[in-house]
Amino acid sequence: MTATTEIATFEAARRLPGERRRARIMLTLLLSLFLVYSLAPLLYLVLSATKTNGDLFATFGFGFGTEFNLWQNLVDLFSRDNGMFLRWMFNSVLYSTISGAGAALLATAAGYAFAKFKFRGRNLTFGLVLGAVFVPQTALVVPIFLLLALSGLSDNPLGVILPSMISPIGVYLMRVYIEQGVDDELLDAARIDGAGEFMIFRAIVLRLVAPGMVTVALLSFVGTWNNYFLPLIVLRSQEYQPITVGLATWYQLAQQGGGGGQVLFSIVITGALVSIIPVIVVFLLLQRFWQGGLTAGAIK
Repeated sequence: MTATTEIATFEAARRLPGERRRARIMLTLLLSLFLVYSLAPLLYLVLSATKTNGDLFATFGFGFGTEFNLWQNLVDLFSRDNGMFLRWMFNSVLYSTISGAGAALLATAAGYAFAKFKFRGRNLTFGLVLGAVFVPQTALVVPIFLLLALSGLSDNPLGVILPSMISPIGVYLMRVYIEQGVDDELLDAARIDGAGEFMIFRAIVLRLVAPGMVTVALLSFVGTWNNYFLPLIVLRSQEYQPITVGLATWYQLAQQGGGGGQVLFSIVITGALVSIIPVIVVFLLLQRFWQGGLTAGAIK
């Protein structure tokens, strides 16, 4: 019986490397499919931005056109409507940056209050915050617009920035982050030394939770950058519009085809390619903050 058990164990151990190898191959294939699925739209966008408007419809989508027209597309993009694309780009950067920084700060303050202070109605209030995560943003656009109209903020950049600074998912993330990363003993020691609550929050908590704040800021930045419906409803003036609404306007004009609108297809594609560059730059700039530990600020 013992010999049989040893033989079975040996056979299982001998088959184990092969099973692991097959599992790794399957995992690699799945990740490769996901990579292709993720990069295919980006590849199509890059290749399409190098084509003329005629080649855009006459050639294979994942191939080059008869001529490399990227530079001319960029010139047409930035000169169209007296350089309106630069204005839209500035608006998107402004809205996204302010919204990202504001959302990170507000979410951190709310998360700190929920994590470290006990007050009446805390669980109920936090439950309402979690409930807001499941409400579709499109369902809130009309109530937000009516509220902004009553406040005199319609057709105003603040009408896009202020709602974008509210991040329920950011509050949830920061509460969990603070509960795990900020020691109560450290806060009590600061209080014993005479530090006020605002000083503790500014000098200790913000340093400890910097990686979490960067995550919330990046999520809010990307969300505001890609937001289309809210600016479309709130902003009427073209000079206040972000890239999403501006490119959609050009695309609608291109579909109409009148007044040279068909030429706008290549410009819209090039504008979409240029519009992702700031997001990539922000991601690369903030990436280094994620590499620090939760206690990096305390060590300093």
